[in-house]
Amino acid sequence: MSGTPVIAIDAMGGDRAPGEIVAGACAAASEVGVGILLVGRPDAIEAHLPGGSLPPGVEILGASEVIGMDDEPAAAIRSRKDSSIVRCAEVVRDGGAAAMVGAGNTGATMAAALLRWHRIPGVHRPAIAVPLPVFGSDTPQLLVDAGATVDPDPEWLVEWALLTREYARFRIGTAEPTVALLANGEEAGKGDSLRKRASELMASVPGFVGNVEGRDLMNGGADIIVTDGFTGNVALKALEGAVKGLAGLVLGVIGEPGPWSDAAPALIERLLTAAAPLVPDNTGGGLLLGVNGVCIISHGSSSATAIVNAVRLARDCVEADVVTRLKGAIAVAG
Repeated sequence: MSGTPVIAIDAMGGDRAPGEIVAGACAAASEVGVGILLVGRPDAIEAHLPGGSLPPGVEILGASEVIGMDDEPAAAIRSRKDSSIVRCAEVVRDGGAAAMVGAGNTGATMAAALLRWHRIPGVHRPAIAVPLPVFGSDTPQLLVDAGATVDPDPEWLVEWALLTREYARFRIGTAEPTVALLANGEEAGKGDSLRKRASELMASVPGFVGNVEGRDLMNGGADIIVTDGFTGNVALKALEGAVKGLAGLVLGVIGEPGPWSDAAPALIERLLTAAAPLVPDNTGGGLLLGVNGVCIISHGSSSATAIVNAVRLARDCVEADVVTRLKGAIAVAG
Protein backbone atom coordinates (compact mmCIF):
# COMPACT_ATOMS: atom_id res chain seq x y z
CA MET A 1 0.00 0.00 0.00
CA SER A 2 3.03 2.30 0.09
CA GLY A 3 2.88 5.39 -2.09
CA THR A 4 -0.90 5.78 -2.07
CA PRO A 5 -3.31 6.98 0.61
CA VAL A 6 -4.82 4.25 2.76
CA ILE A 7 -8.50 4.65 3.64
CA ALA A 8 -9.91 2.81 6.66
CA ILE A 9 -13.51 1.65 6.21
CA ASP A 10 -15.91 0.51 8.91
CA ALA A 11 -16.95 -2.76 7.27
CA MET A 12 -19.61 -3.45 9.90
CA GLY A 13 -21.44 -0.11 9.81
CA GLY A 14 -24.59 0.52 7.79
CA ASP A 15 -27.93 -1.02 6.95
CA ARG A 16 -26.35 -3.13 4.19
CA ALA A 17 -23.14 -4.10 5.97
CA PRO A 18 -20.97 -5.96 5.57
CA GLY A 19 -21.87 -7.11 2.03
CA GLU A 20 -22.25 -3.79 0.23
CA ILE A 21 -19.50 -2.15 2.25
CA VAL A 22 -16.99 -4.87 1.41
CA ALA A 23 -18.01 -4.87 -2.26
CA GLY A 24 -17.61 -1.10 -2.49
CA ALA A 25 -14.31 -1.11 -0.66
CA CYS A 26 -12.84 -3.76 -2.94
CA ALA A 27 -14.04 -1.91 -6.02
CA ALA A 28 -12.59 1.35 -4.69
CA ALA A 29 -9.12 -0.13 -4.34
CA SER A 30 -8.84 -0.40 -8.13
CA GLU A 31 -11.22 2.34 -9.28
CA VAL A 32 -9.94 5.07 -6.95
CA GLY A 33 -6.35 3.93 -6.73
CA VAL A 34 -5.97 3.80 -2.94
CA GLY A 35 -5.11 1.28 -0.30
CA ILE A 36 -8.10 -0.04 1.64
CA LEU A 37 -8.16 -1.19 5.24
CA LEU A 38 -11.40 -3.05 5.97
CA VAL A 39 -12.05 -2.87 9.70
CA GLY A 40 -14.34 -5.36 11.40
CA ARG A 41 -14.90 -9.02 12.11
CA PRO A 42 -12.57 -10.95 9.79
CA ASP A 43 -14.97 -13.87 9.27
CA ALA A 44 -17.83 -11.55 8.29
CA ILE A 45 -15.60 -9.60 5.91
CA GLU A 46 -14.04 -12.67 4.31
CA ALA A 47 -17.47 -14.14 3.57
CA HIS A 48 -18.12 -11.25 1.17
CA LEU A 49 -14.76 -10.93 -0.56
CA PRO A 50 -14.99 -11.29 -4.36
CA GLY A 51 -13.61 -14.67 -5.28
CA GLY A 52 -13.09 -15.45 -1.61
CA SER A 53 -9.74 -13.67 -1.34
CA LEU A 54 -8.41 -10.18 -0.72
CA PRO A 55 -7.91 -8.21 -3.93
CA PRO A 56 -4.70 -6.21 -4.42
CA GLY A 57 -4.53 -3.15 -2.21
CA VAL A 58 -7.03 -4.41 0.37
CA GLU A 59 -6.19 -5.56 3.89
CA ILE A 60 -8.25 -6.46 6.97
CA LEU A 61 -7.90 -5.02 10.46
CA GLY A 62 -9.74 -7.18 12.96
CA ALA A 63 -12.26 -5.68 15.37
CA SER A 64 -14.44 -7.95 17.48
CA GLU A 65 -17.31 -5.60 18.34
CA VAL A 66 -19.99 -3.73 16.39
CA ILE A 67 -21.92 -0.58 17.25
CA GLY A 68 -25.44 -0.81 15.89
CA MET A 69 -27.51 1.89 14.27
CA ASP A 70 -29.78 2.14 17.34
CA ASP A 71 -27.04 2.13 20.00
CA GLU A 72 -26.49 5.24 22.12
CA PRO A 73 -23.30 6.69 20.61
CA ALA A 74 -21.35 7.97 23.61
CA ALA A 75 -22.04 4.92 25.78
CA ALA A 76 -21.21 2.54 22.93
CA ILE A 77 -17.91 4.24 22.16
CA ARG A 78 -16.89 4.07 25.83
CA SER A 79 -17.90 0.45 26.36
CA ARG A 80 -16.96 -1.14 23.01
CA LYS A 81 -13.35 -0.17 22.58
CA ASP A 82 -12.75 -2.97 20.07
CA SER A 83 -15.64 -1.90 17.84
CA SER A 84 -14.96 -1.43 14.14
CA ILE A 85 -15.63 2.31 14.16
CA VAL A 86 -13.33 2.93 17.14
CA ARG A 87 -10.56 0.91 15.51
CA CYS A 88 -11.02 2.94 12.31
CA ALA A 89 -10.45 6.18 14.20
CA GLU A 90 -7.48 4.75 16.05
CA VAL A 91 -5.68 3.48 12.97
CA VAL A 92 -5.99 6.94 11.40
CA ARG A 93 -4.75 8.56 14.61
CA ASP A 94 -1.77 6.20 14.71
CA GLY A 95 -0.81 6.80 11.08
CA GLY A 96 -1.90 3.46 9.65
CA ALA A 97 -4.48 5.17 7.42
CA ALA A 98 -4.98 8.68 6.09
CA ALA A 99 -8.78 8.89 6.44
CA MET A 100 -11.81 6.88 7.43
CA VAL A 101 -15.24 6.17 5.97
CA GLY A 102 -18.27 5.06 7.98
CA ALA A 103 -21.86 4.34 6.96
CA GLY A 104 -22.98 3.17 10.38
CA ASN A 105 -24.27 4.99 13.45
CA THR A 106 -23.60 8.66 12.67
CA GLY A 107 -23.31 9.72 16.30
CA ALA A 108 -20.87 6.92 17.06
CA THR A 109 -18.78 7.69 13.98
CA MET A 110 -18.59 11.34 14.99
CA ALA A 111 -17.81 10.46 18.61
CA ALA A 112 -15.04 8.06 17.62
CA ALA A 113 -13.38 10.69 15.43
CA LEU A 114 -13.87 13.41 18.02
CA LEU A 115 -12.52 11.40 20.96
CA ARG A 116 -9.58 9.83 19.12
CA TRP A 117 -8.53 12.84 17.01
CA HIS A 118 -9.89 15.82 18.99
CA ARG A 119 -11.19 19.07 17.56
CA ILE A 120 -9.51 21.59 15.34
CA PRO A 121 -8.47 24.49 17.61
CA GLY A 122 -11.17 27.14 17.62
CA VAL A 123 -14.03 24.74 16.81
CA HIS A 124 -16.50 23.88 19.56
CA ARG A 125 -18.45 21.06 17.89
CA PRO A 126 -18.23 19.24 14.55
CA ALA A 127 -20.74 19.44 11.71
CA ILE A 128 -21.42 17.40 8.58
CA ALA A 129 -21.27 19.18 5.22
CA VAL A 130 -23.19 17.37 2.48
CA PRO A 131 -23.61 18.39 -1.17
CA LEU A 132 -27.11 19.02 -2.50
CA PRO A 133 -27.68 18.99 -6.26
CA VAL A 134 -29.02 22.23 -7.72
CA PHE A 135 -31.59 21.98 -10.50
CA GLY A 136 -30.21 23.41 -13.74
CA SER A 137 -26.63 23.66 -12.46
CA ASP A 138 -23.58 21.46 -12.36
CA THR A 139 -22.49 23.07 -9.09
CA PRO A 140 -24.11 21.73 -5.90
CA GLN A 141 -24.93 23.55 -2.71
CA LEU A 142 -23.42 22.51 0.61
CA LEU A 143 -25.78 21.92 3.54
CA VAL A 144 -24.23 22.13 7.01
CA ASP A 145 -24.98 20.73 9.60
CA ALA A 146 -26.65 17.58 8.25
CA GLY A 147 -26.89 15.82 11.59
CA ALA A 148 -23.77 15.93 13.74
CA THR A 149 -24.77 18.54 16.35
CA VAL A 150 -28.50 18.85 16.92
CA ASP A 151 -28.57 21.58 19.58
CA PRO A 152 -25.80 24.10 18.83
CA ASP A 153 -25.04 27.52 20.23
CA PRO A 154 -25.43 30.37 17.69
CA GLU A 155 -21.67 30.95 17.67
CA TRP A 156 -21.08 27.42 16.41
CA LEU A 157 -23.08 28.13 13.25
CA VAL A 158 -20.61 30.92 12.51
CA GLU A 159 -17.72 28.48 12.92
CA TRP A 160 -19.41 26.03 10.55
CA ALA A 161 -19.98 28.77 7.99
CA LEU A 162 -16.28 29.66 8.03
CA LEU A 163 -15.20 26.03 7.79
CA THR A 164 -17.62 25.30 4.96
CA ARG A 165 -16.54 28.35 2.98
CA GLU A 166 -13.02 26.95 2.89
CA TYR A 167 -14.27 23.43 2.17
CA ALA A 168 -16.46 24.76 -0.65
CA ARG A 169 -13.42 26.17 -2.44
CA PHE A 170 -12.17 22.60 -2.76
CA ARG A 171 -15.46 20.69 -2.91
CA ILE A 172 -17.46 22.76 -5.39
CA GLY A 173 -14.70 24.90 -6.91
CA THR A 174 -16.15 28.28 -5.92
CA ALA A 175 -13.54 30.86 -4.96
CA GLU A 176 -15.81 33.12 -2.89
CA PRO A 177 -18.80 31.03 -1.76
CA THR A 178 -21.96 32.71 -0.57
CA VAL A 179 -23.51 31.69 2.75
CA ALA A 180 -27.13 31.72 3.91
CA LEU A 181 -28.95 30.78 7.10
CA LEU A 182 -31.90 28.39 6.85
CA ALA A 183 -34.94 29.97 8.50
CA ASN A 184 -38.73 30.17 8.20
CA GLY A 185 -38.57 33.41 6.27
CA GLU A 186 -36.17 35.46 4.19
CA GLU A 187 -36.59 38.60 6.25
CA ALA A 188 -33.98 39.50 8.85
CA GLY A 189 -35.15 38.64 12.34
CA LYS A 190 -37.20 35.62 11.30
CA GLY A 191 -36.95 32.37 13.22
CA ASP A 192 -36.42 31.18 16.76
CA SER A 193 -33.85 32.53 19.21
CA LEU A 194 -31.08 30.38 17.70
CA ARG A 195 -31.61 31.71 14.20
CA LYS A 196 -32.12 35.32 15.27
CA ARG A 197 -28.84 35.40 17.17
CA ALA A 198 -26.98 33.37 14.53
CA SER A 199 -28.14 35.79 11.85
CA GLU A 200 -26.70 38.72 13.80
CA LEU A 201 -23.38 36.94 14.30
CA MET A 202 -23.12 35.72 10.72
CA ALA A 203 -23.27 39.25 9.39
CA SER A 204 -19.48 39.23 9.89
CA VAL A 205 -18.99 36.10 7.75
CA PRO A 206 -17.66 36.92 4.26
CA GLY A 207 -20.25 36.13 1.61
CA PHE A 208 -23.23 36.07 4.00
CA VAL A 209 -26.43 36.88 2.07
CA GLY A 210 -29.01 36.51 4.85
CA ASN A 211 -31.82 34.03 5.39
CA VAL A 212 -33.20 31.48 2.96
CA GLU A 213 -36.23 29.20 3.25
CA GLY A 214 -36.62 25.48 2.73
CA ARG A 215 -37.71 26.00 -0.87
CA ASP A 216 -34.24 27.39 -1.64
CA LEU A 217 -32.62 24.02 -0.97
CA MET A 218 -31.54 22.52 -4.32
CA ASN A 219 -32.64 25.70 -6.08
CA GLY A 220 -29.58 27.92 -5.77
CA GLY A 221 -29.55 31.28 -4.07
CA ALA A 222 -26.52 30.46 -1.92
CA ASP A 223 -23.55 28.13 -2.22
CA ILE A 224 -23.73 27.17 1.47
CA ILE A 225 -26.80 26.82 3.66
CA VAL A 226 -26.15 26.70 7.40
CA THR A 227 -28.47 25.30 10.06
CA ASP A 228 -28.49 23.21 13.20
CA GLY A 229 -27.98 19.45 12.89
CA PHE A 230 -31.57 18.57 13.81
CA THR A 231 -33.13 20.83 11.18
CA GLY A 232 -30.49 19.95 8.61
CA ASN A 233 -30.98 16.22 8.98
CA VAL A 234 -34.78 16.51 8.78
CA ALA A 235 -34.47 18.72 5.69
CA LEU A 236 -32.04 16.33 4.03
CA LYS A 237 -34.23 13.29 4.57
CA ALA A 238 -37.34 15.19 3.49
CA LEU A 239 -35.62 16.08 0.22
CA GLU A 240 -34.52 12.48 -0.30
CA GLY A 241 -38.06 11.23 0.30
CA ALA A 242 -39.62 13.82 -1.99
CA VAL A 243 -37.18 13.11 -4.83
CA LYS A 244 -37.69 9.35 -4.48
CA GLY A 245 -41.47 9.72 -4.45
CA LEU A 246 -41.46 12.05 -7.46
CA ALA A 247 -39.19 9.70 -9.39
CA GLY A 248 -41.51 6.79 -8.69
CA LEU A 249 -44.52 8.82 -9.81
CA VAL A 250 -42.90 9.93 -13.08
CA LEU A 251 -41.56 6.49 -13.95
CA GLY A 252 -44.90 4.92 -13.06
CA VAL A 253 -46.81 7.25 -15.38
CA ILE A 254 -44.36 6.76 -18.23
CA GLY A 255 -44.60 2.99 -17.80
CA GLU A 256 -48.38 2.96 -18.19
CA PRO A 257 -49.84 1.88 -21.55
CA GLY A 258 -50.56 4.82 -23.84
CA PRO A 259 -49.56 6.67 -27.00
CA TRP A 260 -46.18 7.43 -25.41
CA SER A 261 -45.31 3.74 -24.91
CA ASP A 262 -42.96 3.53 -27.91
CA ALA A 263 -40.95 6.48 -26.61
CA ALA A 264 -41.01 5.33 -22.98
CA PRO A 265 -37.69 3.39 -22.92
CA ALA A 266 -35.74 6.30 -24.40
CA LEU A 267 -37.49 8.78 -22.12
CA ILE A 268 -36.82 6.68 -19.02
CA GLU A 269 -33.16 6.36 -19.94
CA ARG A 270 -32.91 10.14 -20.37
CA LEU A 271 -34.66 10.78 -17.06
CA LEU A 272 -32.38 8.40 -15.21
CA THR A 273 -29.33 10.14 -16.66
CA ALA A 274 -30.67 13.57 -15.73
CA ALA A 275 -31.56 12.38 -12.22
CA ALA A 276 -28.13 10.90 -11.47
CA PRO A 277 -27.01 13.93 -9.38
CA LEU A 278 -30.11 13.46 -7.19
CA VAL A 279 -29.09 9.94 -6.12
CA PRO A 280 -27.34 10.05 -2.70
CA ASP A 281 -25.09 7.12 -3.61
CA ASN A 282 -23.46 9.25 -6.29
CA THR A 283 -22.13 11.74 -3.74
CA GLY A 284 -20.78 9.14 -1.31
CA GLY A 285 -21.27 11.14 1.87
CA GLY A 286 -20.35 14.26 3.76
CA LEU A 287 -17.15 15.48 5.40
CA LEU A 288 -17.17 15.79 9.18
CA LEU A 289 -15.94 19.34 9.63
CA GLY A 290 -14.10 20.44 12.75
CA VAL A 291 -12.24 17.24 13.72
CA ASN A 292 -8.51 16.86 13.33
CA GLY A 293 -8.67 14.33 10.50
CA VAL A 294 -10.61 13.26 7.42
CA CYS A 295 -13.83 11.42 8.27
CA ILE A 296 -16.45 10.78 5.60
CA ILE A 297 -19.90 9.92 6.93
CA SER A 298 -21.96 8.00 4.41
CA HIS A 299 -25.68 7.35 4.23
CA GLY A 300 -26.89 4.49 6.41
CA SER A 301 -28.30 2.68 3.38
CA SER A 302 -25.11 3.11 1.34
CA SER A 303 -24.59 0.73 -1.57
CA ALA A 304 -21.27 -0.41 -2.98
CA THR A 305 -21.43 2.58 -5.36
CA ALA A 306 -21.80 4.96 -2.43
CA ILE A 307 -18.75 3.48 -0.72
CA VAL A 308 -16.65 3.87 -3.87
CA ASN A 309 -17.65 7.53 -4.04
CA ALA A 310 -17.04 8.03 -0.32
CA VAL A 311 -13.54 6.60 -0.71
CA ARG A 312 -12.96 8.91 -3.68
CA LEU A 313 -13.99 11.91 -1.60
CA ALA A 314 -11.76 10.79 1.28
CA ARG A 315 -8.79 10.47 -1.07
CA ASP A 316 -9.43 13.90 -2.59
CA CYS A 317 -9.67 15.48 0.87
CA VAL A 318 -6.38 13.90 1.90
CA GLU A 319 -4.59 14.94 -1.28
CA ALA A 320 -5.94 18.51 -1.00
CA ASP A 321 -4.80 18.66 2.66
CA VAL A 322 -8.28 19.83 3.60
CA VAL A 323 -7.76 19.62 7.36
CA THR A 324 -4.83 22.02 7.21
CA ARG A 325 -6.90 24.40 5.11
CA LEU A 326 -9.75 24.26 7.61
CA LYS A 327 -7.38 24.96 10.48
CA GLY A 328 -6.13 28.00 8.61
CA ALA A 329 -9.64 29.30 7.98
CA ILE A 330 -10.53 29.17 11.68
CA ALA A 331 -7.18 30.59 12.77
CA VAL A 332 -7.56 33.59 10.47
CA ALA A 333 -11.10 34.23 11.70
CA GLY A 334 -9.99 33.96 15.31
